Amino acid sequence: MRSLPLIALSLAVLCLASGSSFAQKSSIPDPDRFDVKMVDSAVSPCVNFFKYSCQKWMTANPIPSDQPAWSHGAKLALWNQSVLHEVLDQAAAGGAKRSAVEQKIGDYYGSCMDEKALNAKGFGPLKPELARIDGLKDKKQLALEIARQHENTFALAPSGDSGSATALFGFASSQDLDDSSLVVAAADQGGLGLPDRDYYLKADAKSVETRKQYVEHVQKMFELIGDGPAQASSNAKVVMDMETELAKASMDIVKRRDPANLNHKLSAAELRALTPAFSWDDYLKAVGAPVPAHYLVATPDFFKRVNALIESESLDHWKTYLRWHAVHNSASLLSEPFVQETFDFYGRKLVGQKELRPRWRRCVSGVDRDLGEALGQAYVDRTFGEEGKQRMLAMVHNLKDALGRDIEQLDWMTPETKKQALVKLKGIEDKIGYPNQWRDYSSVSIMRGDTLGNAYRSGDFEFRRQLAKISKPVDRVEWGMTPPTVNAYYDPQLNTINFPAGILQPPFFDKKANDAANYGAIGSIIGHEMTHGFDDEGRKFDASGNLRDWWTEKDGKEFEVRAKCVADEYSSFDAVEGTKLNGELTLGENTADNGGARVALMALQSVLAKEGKAGEKEDGFSPEQEFFIAYGQTWCANYTPQLLRLQALSNPHSTPEWRVNGVVRNMPEFQSAFGCKKGEPMVPENACHVW
Repeated sequence: MRSLPLIALSLAVLCLASGSSFAQKSSIPDPDRFDVKMVDSAVSPCVNFFKYSCQKWMTANPIPSDQPAWSHGAKLALWNQSVLHEVLDQAAAGGAKRSAVEQKIGDYYGSCMDEKALNAKGFGPLKPELARIDGLKDKKQLALEIARQHENTFALAPSGDSGSATALFGFASSQDLDDSSLVVAAADQGGLGLPDRDYYLKADAKSVETRKQYVEHVQKMFELIGDGPAQASSNAKVVMDMETELAKASMDIVKRRDPANLNHKLSAAELRALTPAFSWDDYLKAVGAPVPAHYLVATPDFFKRVNALIESESLDHWKTYLRWHAVHNSASLLSEPFVQETFDFYGRKLVGQKELRPRWRRCVSGVDRDLGEALGQAYVDRTFGEEGKQRMLAMVHNLKDALGRDIEQLDWMTPETKKQALVKLKGIEDKIGYPNQWRDYSSVSIMRGDTLGNAYRSGDFEFRRQLAKISKPVDRVEWGMTPPTVNAYYDPQLNTINFPAGILQPPFFDKKANDAANYGAIGSIIGHEMTHGFDDEGRKFDASGNLRDWWTEKDGKEFEVRAKCVADEYSSFDAVEGTKLNGELTLGENTADNGGARVALMALQSVLAKEGKAGEKEDGFSPEQEFFIAYGQTWCANYTPQLLRLQALSNPHSTPEWRVNGVVRNMPEFQSAFGCKKGEPMVPENACHVW
């Protein structure tokens, strides 16, 4: 049950289509567009290109109190949410003439926005779940309760790079790693309340402090559901002890990056034998999972430990653990004390956010999460036109040509492997803007005033939709992101690059900007996603999405030498004082960043040559200089120190400064464009180059 390898982008504010009434009455600032005049001439581009590109922007854009970071991506996300805000306000206020889609998104949003009603209910909506847990009579019933929690919170506690966040473990459907045409059932590690296993295991002072704060938070949440202080304290210790045991058995985040480490096929009998204390028959019947050809169990050692815990821990301890995960995953939909306590730990303490986001933003996010393609239709109608889609497709075509030339010109790869690489490149499918077929939510019951129930039923719909795929043909047209999302991704098993409409806005993609700006911004992102097909993880999948080694032994070794250069280079960079980047964890993203910028520049230079514009200057800058400035400005961002540390410890993407400086210092084209000399910081002695 591997999560999609998404590329998280720090982006900018979008421009609404001209003539929109929203644009006239919105209080959101005008969109940020590419502007070469925003460079800081007091900083040498050869000393720190990130600061040269971004210092002025960073000074003018401090972190808002309700955010842990502020970036072009965050500003664009706010703008996108403001568009959706207007849509949802109208849908919530609409009368009997509302369409079925408007009823669902409007009533979901209206229920979430009714803070007075939510506060009056306290944790009443959660009481039936807690009562059912309290009523467990035997550990054999754990399977049915886990099934219930997975149905309720599948969307509220999604999978990530470290595994699943649902109680005890994760369960879903997945393409088989060896046969991408086959959809099987997949089980993975999960059940933790902290972001990653290492938060439970590291011995440094900051990790120790975070664990202490986490236990205090868990205790306060137990008190909010009625436990006395002494009992709540004891319960918090039980939760911490059990989650620590799960963390010890969890595969670390770097090892998880190798798909071969997650490729364990088990029959139904072997799955039962792996965890005999857990009734898989009861669980699978409860969730309605079809019988697959086999089960893909990502982390068998984890499930062995789950079995040992079921045997060793008392039923009362399991009730405590399950009560915690029920309230933890539901807290955002309960009364204000639950919301504020959750924010205090996960927002204020963990990432340094000073204030909670306004309720309307949280509610918009909830509708986007649970009814995303219903809401996304309205977003696409208002913001994304056919002209933009066609220009984007032309850029994708040019980037593919450039990456093909790059592969053909490699001096370290043999013709045999090059041939296979070009087959895979040709097979990459482009998904631009939004799905061709919208998801049908007609079976989801959305009731005005039932905030928690709406989220649970939506989660159950998505859980069962995922499980219904088992043993059926792969759906190649499905999207893994909603249209308003400010992000993009490459799917190695479908061999697709995917760009939601939410990211195809200024300054990343601007129909009014010149080619240098667009290729430096969205072009580098397109190149990034394509290069993911050939990074240390993506290269292990063939053109059909199967886990297959299509490299000669010699070429594989040559790749590893170049990849190690990148890993070692980024491991030397400081994310924040006292914490360096993990070059092994970020290797795939760093490889894609470097390769994406390089092939985007190649594509730009080819376009300029065809149009007879090579060497032309605009605003005193050459096209190559504008390209690099646009690339640098893409990543302008301010982060709290807490968030920088969190990202360095658990996120496969490097921090913004090194997504810029780490790339340009490896590109002779950058050094030539800005006249950088040997010995300057952006001219390392040994530059790394994979693609």
